[in-house]
Amino acid sequence: MTEGDKEYFNNEEFKEILKQYEESVKTGGRIYMDADDLADIAAYYHFNNREEEAEEAISLAMEYNPEALGPMLYKAKEALEAKDFDTVEKYATKIEALDSLEAIYLHAEVLIQKNDVDKADSALFEFYNNEVPAEERTDYIKDVVELYLEYHQFIKAFEWIARITGSQSDGFKELMARTLFGLGKYKDSEKLFNELLDKNPYSTSYWNALAGIQFMKEDYNAALTSSEYAIAIDPNDADGLMSKANTLYTMGNYDEAFVYFKKYSEKRPDDEFGYLNQAQCIINKGEFEEGLSLLKKAISLAPVDSVYLPEIYQEMSFVYNKLGNVEKALWCMDMMYELKCDHAAILVMRGHILLANKREEEARKEFDKALEVSNNDPKTQLKVIISYHDNMHLNQAYKLYLEFFKNVDKEWNEGYAYMALCCNDLKKDDEFLFYLKKACECNPEEAKAVLCEFFPEDMTPKDYYDYALEHLND
Repeated sequence: MTEGDKEYFNNEEFKEILKQYEESVKTGGRIYMDADDLADIAAYYHFNNREEEAEEAISLAMEYNPEALGPMLYKAKEALEAKDFDTVEKYATKIEALDSLEAIYLHAEVLIQKNDVDKADSALFEFYNNEVPAEERTDYIKDVVELYLEYHQFIKAFEWIARITGSQSDGFKELMARTLFGLGKYKDSEKLFNELLDKNPYSTSYWNALAGIQFMKEDYNAALTSSEYAIAIDPNDADGLMSKANTLYTMGNYDEAFVYFKKYSEKRPDDEFGYLNQAQCIINKGEFEEGLSLLKKAISLAPVDSVYLPEIYQEMSFVYNKLGNVEKALWCMDMMYELKCDHAAILVMRGHILLANKREEEARKEFDKALEVSNNDPKTQLKVIISYHDNMHLNQAYKLYLEFFKNVDKEWNEGYAYMALCCNDLKKDDEFLFYLKKACECNPEEAKAVLCEFFPEDMTPKDYYDYALEHLND
């Protein structure tokens, strides 16, 4: 769903069409509408996770005129989501006679989803050179940038937007801001969104975008304020509610975060993501039974290809383990193993659960499998060692850490904070100081995440070593 689609759904023309349609559905009457308008209504419902209503609208559109552009585009996009590329290409062939632009975009999307981005780019550029009139080239470039942004191809998006010269339009600035955000250029992106907000301070999408940038910069108070502006403008704005909830959660305010995740779910009742986040809030407060109920709700709503399924099953495994149901916890791990995710990480988690329940030999076998699946990847090795550490096998973890750091290259920067923690637990003060210093120098983010409880809240990792040196006996 592009920003242009979202903008269309918010304009008065579409709202009037939607109102007429919904009134006819409410009264049970049969409305005769343009098939393209019905396809837009179906797309609106689909965007808002109202799949049953979307299917009713597109079925009516296909009944009225299955060869119209709107219904064919909707069905092509539906096939694209299902990765049914043959069906997409069949629709693209039919669509080409009606709208060659939409056909080339569909063709490019198929190639992008097949991970052949360079071939997609060549096709788009060939069409640009041979088919697009000079006066329409800027609009074409913007559409291509939108397409690449939708698929998180930010470098390609930047290459295309750089072809536009001299434009200072709001549309151009927004595309550039979103592209820069995707490239991690948060400062430049923030500057552009602030300029856009100066001209249009009532844009919820701009405020939400600004909140996202501030969140990534870890400026959580600013992100919270920006999301609150979006909600003040439109209390029903689901993106604003999610943005505020995420920020509150990250700040550790689980009670208020839960309230806003719940409000999000009221706006998007078919979205499993809202229930997953509600569950995580109350699980963090130790309310495991209630969390499990919400996770089951999330599972019931999640489509089979949901990107959130691994996380849902992981949380369920954690909760079942906390509730003492080890076999159910392991079953959740098995369900994850059927999904597209990091299988080595799943095996480590299985081992961790077994180790936590004193099933040490079974745990070791799972860890060995994880190392085999990952080809002895150092990150997997480190996860295994941290599991022994977390389960208070301190001497074993200490020896494994020492062996691990002997074998990694000089540029390796992970795990030193955990080793410092292990040394502290074992009262090895000199080694604690050595690894603390190493951690703060090479990976301050990890140092803060792992060791912050030992230091004043507002202290940065660069000052941890001196503080520890002074207060070690404390």
